[in-house]
Amino acid sequence: MRRKARKATSSLDAGVLATLDEVMAQGMAPGKNAPVEQASNKELRELQRQARQRRWQEGAKDTLLLKDVEDVETAFRCRTDIIPIA
Repeated sequence: MRRKARKATSSLDAGVLATLDEVMAQGMAPGKNAPVEQASNKELRELQRQARQRRWQEGAKDTLLLKDVEDVETAFRCRTDIIPIA
């Protein structure tokens, strides 16, 4: 189920607009919105991935976080010794 679209105004490079026109003329896209939305979604996912990567890198330097992770791993190992895992 597709979410309801909302209108937005943006400026695109003339070359990008010309390419969108070519893609539409060749029948590769039903309109300009679809490829722009797909490209935007792809870029947004990449930016989110980069942000997660930065947070992981910051966490890897956080001694308190690393100690917490070690404590959880130790506690889990102790619990799996007494509780059979199927």
